[in-house]
Amino acid sequence: MFRLSNWLMQISSGRVSLFLLAVFAAFTIIVLPGQAARASERTAGVGSPDSSFIYSTDDLYRMASSYGESGRRDYVVERFTFDLIWPVVYTAFLVTSTSWLIRKAGLGESRWGMLNLLPLIGAGLDYLENCLAAIVMTRFPNPTSIVDTLLPVATLLKWVAVGLSFLILVVVLFLWLSSSLRANRGTKGEGTDP
Repeated sequence: MFRLSNWLMQISSGRVSLFLLAVFAAFTIIVLPGQAARASERTAGVGSPDSSFIYSTDDLYRMASSYGESGRRDYVVERFTFDLIWPVVYTAFLVTSTSWLIRKAGLGESRWGMLNLLPLIGAGLDYLENCLAAIVMTRFPNPTSIVDTLLPVATLLKWVAVGLSFLILVVVLFLWLSSSLRANRGTKGEGTDP
């Protein structure tokens, strides 16, 4: 894991991070609103597993029932079209930006450097959630025991991992900016001494 973390720091640069920030922003501004509108139309205000933070198996089956047959079919198709791309977009942005900032903040050699792997865990949980949700929606109205219990857990853990990934990005950005400001003050102070 340490080797993967180091490799990600080596391939991450300011240019790569800015490019992936632009891709992330474009996807968020251009693609997500249309996707959210279609999902809202299909779910009729009931919600969906992937956009919920906490839900029960009863809630899951209530959602599946409210979608109707065509809505469930559309939901499964979205898990293997749009929802294959979206985790790649946010994970690439988070991993490269966090990796670059960790290196710039001087944390790359410590255990803290491995925090750049957390977005990969979030993406893995997102894909697990997609597969589990697709199984439940495909088998509905037949119950899918174990899968229907694991799905809410995968969703919760996904949101925790992704949320923490964004929080870590902000914290590392702050650490880098504050260390840069201290370094600039130190060089200016040295230049003014007699």
